[in-house]
Amino acid sequence: MEGKRSARILTRRSPRVKRARAKLRRAQAAPSGAITVDCPTMSTILIVGAGSIGAFFGAALARQGAQVAVVCRSDYDIVAAQGFRIRSGLLGDHMFRPHQVLRQVSDCTEPPDYLILATKVLPELDRVALIRPAVGPKTTLVLIQNGIDIETEIARAFPDNEVISGIAMIGVGRSAPGEVNHQTAGSLRLGRYPQGVSAAVEQLAYQFSEGGVPCSVTDNVVGARWQKTLWNASFNPISIMGGVLDTANMLGNAEAREFVRQAMQEIAAVATAAGHTPPAGLIDQLIEVTAAMPPYKTSMAQDYEAGRAMEIEAILGNPLRIARELQVATPILESLYALAKMIESKSASSA
Repeated sequence: MEGKRSARILTRRSPRVKRARAKLRRAQAAPSGAITVDCPTMSTILIVGAGSIGAFFGAALARQGAQVAVVCRSDYDIVAAQGFRIRSGLLGDHMFRPHQVLRQVSDCTEPPDYLILATKVLPELDRVALIRPAVGPKTTLVLIQNGIDIETEIARAFPDNEVISGIAMIGVGRSAPGEVNHQTAGSLRLGRYPQGVSAAVEQLAYQFSEGGVPCSVTDNVVGARWQKTLWNASFNPISIMGGVLDTANMLGNAEAREFVRQAMQEIAAVATAAGHTPPAGLIDQLIEVTAAMPPYKTSMAQDYEAGRAMEIEAILGNPLRIARELQVATPILESLYALAKMIESKSASSA
């Protein structure tokens, strides 16, 4: 059984979410959009990869009172001028005006308390080189990214810095430059990598919770990451097969549901062989929760539609390589991976 400690899970009606919404109303009425709240520590945060995920979670930390800077390349001009416009059914539509908007990581002159890396995990992106200019001796590195075994290279490159791995369950996308559309969910699970819970984890979870984002902590974050991979490594690659499929398409009939279930079962078998057996009933729970949500396009489907690079290796390739190493048969995952690589090659050649 996975051990857990918690920053309380929040619901739409919880007191913390109500307080967060009240803070938003006050922030929207203030000229700068910034507010100050009582908290144990005023953290400095640098978000590298201020796309939809980075902007959404950065806004939550700013609401709690943290000093949040963002590295924003493609949308720099509009974000520097007016901040991010976030449309959210949970917290209401609001603006997030970062403390600083930077063009590149090297523009950060003071190492932050927390550096949150929220980029995609792609083979061509050197994440170590990307963040190195802003990492100080006391900077805690936080990875809010997709995939399995994504922490190792960061932990090896910065052995004296604590690494926190973060698992986000959220439906969010970029609707226009500087605009974020929050569609569903919006929770986080944090843990110290490779295991355990620390004061830095507890503090960050507290800040997210106070900012209106449901957040829990775990002492087995690798196991938690495998649990998310049950969903990620099945729904994401399936969503780009035969055109873009949303979650309703992928669960629209008995045959489709069974195919998704079998893919998840293969991932669960790999996780179990790797020492991280998922909880009983989790596959059924994930399918039912997804079916109950409004139809949603996965991050991979959104990237495919937009002609952007897709996280095929981090989400599916890494679990598949672990399966091969542990000699776990995964015929569905093997097929999905081969087809996804064909689609990737076609997309690259037509770009």
